[in-house]
Amino acid sequence: MRVVLAQISPKLQKCTIKEFENYLQDIGNSIDLVILPELALNGYLLKDAVFEDAYTIGELEEFAKLAQGFDLVFGAVLQEENRFFNSAIYCSNGKIVSIHRKTSLPNYGLFQEARFFFKGESVAPFMSIFGKTFVVICEELYNASIIEKIALNRADLVVVISNSPSRGFSKDGLLIQQQWESLLGTTALLSGANTIFVNRVGFEDGLGFWGGSCVLNPKAQILKRANLFQEQKLIVDIDEKLSQTQKYLLREY
Repeated sequence: MRVVLAQISPKLQKCTIKEFENYLQDIGNSIDLVILPELALNGYLLKDAVFEDAYTIGELEEFAKLAQGFDLVFGAVLQEENRFFNSAIYCSNGKIVSIHRKTSLPNYGLFQEARFFFKGESVAPFMSIFGKTFVVICEELYNASIIEKIALNRADLVVVISNSPSRGFSKDGLLIQQQWESLLGTTALLSGANTIFVNRVGFEDGLGFWGGSCVLNPKAQILKRANLFQEQKLIVDIDEKLSQTQKYLLREY
């Protein structure tokens, strides 16, 4: 299984098909899955622009057509009637096969998502070509009950897309990166799933995003990390058989 972690710097505006095609350039050959960050089609600090720059399902289906020869995950604002969701779109064979609407909307400090988005109803698995799959959006992984749900479902693949800002600088590194890798490692180890984290980079209104996208195997070992604060398309080969081995070790729990 060969995966591309597209650690990009989204623009704070509605993305066009042409711009999105540029994100998918130079991804290499024999790719199985391409993942872009949370709100990759919109940028993060949208505020009232949420209502102007949201996408209908019909518009997102046009982006899904680009998923030819590989599966594709990206984040976008989805409008359904008069409701707006921070959503993750999973595409395969040119079609949308799953839409996840973010259930944990931070509303503290610099975060104001609950002011502009409706909450999704649940975090639930679906079947992809990689087996039982969960897609999680950023803050949701800070919820212990969601990690428990992923673990109890013995997921095969967990994809986490994020807009995590930089904080906690010290001589020992970036605290937010250490926290995220702890959460990701716990998720991978307890579920037996290959776990992929794709975070954005760039700046919006003085807010910086750190990147550090990575892949962890089911033993919670980090296979590869993307650079901090730099756009990068990181290609990672994943051994899917390790997932079954870890699930065997977890069989009595």
